[in-house]
Amino acid sequence: MEPYLYSALTRLTSLSTVLRAELLGKKALLRSLREGARPVKLHPNISKSLAKLDWEGAEEADRAAEKEGVTILSWDDPGYPESLRSLPDPPPALYVKGSLEVFSLPAIAVVGSRLCTVYGQNVARTLAKELVYAGMAVVSGLARGIDTAAHQGSLAVEGHAAAVLGTGIDRIYPPENDGLMQNILDRGGAIISEYPPGTPPLPRNFPVRNRVISGLTSGVLVVEATEKSGSLVTARFALETGREVFAVPHNITSRTGIGPNTLIQKGAKLVQQVADVLEEFPPDTCCRLKPLNDIPAGTEGGDSALSAKARVLFDAMSADEGRSIDRLSVESGLSAPDILTVLVELQMAGLCVELPGTRYARRTSPKEPNEWQTHS
Repeated sequence: MEPYLYSALTRLTSLSTVLRAELLGKKALLRSLREGARPVKLHPNISKSLAKLDWEGAEEADRAAEKEGVTILSWDDPGYPESLRSLPDPPPALYVKGSLEVFSLPAIAVVGSRLCTVYGQNVARTLAKELVYAGMAVVSGLARGIDTAAHQGSLAVEGHAAAVLGTGIDRIYPPENDGLMQNILDRGGAIISEYPPGTPPLPRNFPVRNRVISGLTSGVLVVEATEKSGSLVTARFALETGREVFAVPHNITSRTGIGPNTLIQKGAKLVQQVADVLEEFPPDTCCRLKPLNDIPAGTEGGDSALSAKARVLFDAMSADEGRSIDRLSVESGLSAPDILTVLVELQMAGLCVELPGTRYARRTSPKEPNEWQTHS
C-alpha cells in the first residue's frame, strides 16, 4: 500500500495541480484516507475529489504497470527528481520507462511548434545533437514538429534523451512517434509521464505536462513557436521557477518566428550556436561536459545506398522549403506513386523531413554541408 499512496493521487484529474500538491508530504493523512477516514480541514474541492478516488483500483493498475516494466517514482521516493521538488505544484508521482540516469544529468529542454519550418527542424536537430554530445540530457515532448526533430538530434550521438508525455505512458501521441519512442528507450533514454496508464491525449493535459518538461531541466530552448504555442507556456514555467530561457532568432515575417523573437525582446538569451547555451551553466556543470571539437559531422543516416530514383528525388528537393508531391513530380519527372515509395526510402535514410500540409524537404544541418554533397 505505502508506495502507491502518492501515485493514486495522479488520478485526481478534477483538481488543479496546485491544490493536489497540498497533499504532498502528508503520508499519514493519505494512509488514513485510504483506510476510510473522512477528510478534515481540507479544501472542499480536495475533499470532493478524494471521496471519489478508488485507492484499491489505482494500486492494482500501478502494480500491473510495474509488471510491464514501468518504474513509479512517488513523491517520497529517493529517486524522485530533486529539480521537480522546487516546483509549486510537483507531480505526486512519475511513471517512467527506460533509464533513470537522465535524472542525474544536467538537462535542457528543446521545444517548439508542431507547425514548423525546415529551418526550425534542422536547427533543433543540430542543437539537440550537440547538447547531448556535450553531456547534457535533452528533454522534449515527443510532439510533431520541433519536438520530434529535437529527439532525432538527441539520438544522432551517444547520450541521453528524455520525452515527457501528455498521455499515459502506454498511450503514445502522436501514434506515428511510437518508433521514435522505442529508439529513445533503446539508446538509454527515458519516457516520462505524470499521468496514470490509460490516460488518453486530452488537450488539457499538454499545457500541464509542460511544467514537468521545464521542471526537469536547468533551462528551456525555444526554437520556433507561434503566438499561442505551448512552447511559450514551457518558457513561462521556466521563468517563473528561476530557470534559464533561450531562443533561436527567426524570420520576422514567419508565424513560427513570433514566439522566439518575442522571448528575445523580453530578455531570453539569443542562441546562434550551442556554446551560447552552455556558457550560461555554472562552472561545476560545465566541467562535466565534453568539448565539441571532435563532434561527429553529419546527421544519422546517409545516402550511400540510395536507389537511382531516390537520388533523383533528393535532387528535386530543397533544404529551404517544403515541396508538395505535385511539385516534386514536376521537378523530378517521377510519377506520384513512385514518389510516395521513394519518400519512405529517403526518410529511412534520414535525408528527408515531412512538413505540415504533406510537403517534403531535405534534412540538413544549417552548419554542415548537406548529406548529398558529403557522400558524392
